[in-house]
Amino acid sequence: MMDQNRTEEFSLDQYIGMVVKKARVEQGLKITDVARISNISQGMISKIENAQVSTSLETLNRLCNAIGLSISTLFTDYNRPEGSAQFTKAGEGLEVVRRGTDKGHNYQLLTYQRGGKKNFEAFLITMDDLAEVFPTFSHPGQEFVYLLSGRLQYRHGNHLYEMSAGDSLTFDAEVPHGPEQLYDVPLQLLSIINYSE
Repeated sequence: MMDQNRTEEFSLDQYIGMVVKKARVEQGLKITDVARISNISQGMISKIENAQVSTSLETLNRLCNAIGLSISTLFTDYNRPEGSAQFTKAGEGLEVVRRGTDKGHNYQLLTYQRGGKKNFEAFLITMDDLAEVFPTFSHPGQEFVYLLSGRLQYRHGNHLYEMSAGDSLTFDAEVPHGPEQLYDVPLQLLSIINYSE
């Protein structure tokens, strides 16, 4: 199909023309072939492909059937929101300093938003020292932690949780929390903090 980032530059007729022509060419069909199969004149097909005419749905449906393109597929990318996503490749998160940095924790911020109020932050935290003493953390928001590898004991308030790879916790981040003891290292923890109220 077409590049979805370009569809908004074209009128509906231009978009239809480009998609129909592309599908016809991909099928190895000539305009004469499509005209014979669809019972639409060659001139009309040429005008549709060159956005020189607006056609009825009936004609468009016959044309699409002749080139093996469904009407729903024809309009798949038309007027689709451009979208934007922040992609972070493995190991390329923004290294940031947090309270645990001086204890040997490595924090990679996996998503960030410039300016304005943040809705959430996502961190990949790596810890590798069995003997370290851990700080406790307290901050606004709800936090979700997911243990990717290793084993540890995690504190939230007065509760201790024995966590293995694949375990997760969700909690009020204003209550003091953090690793209490590491059992298997290196350890990787995904932490997502949601600030929305």
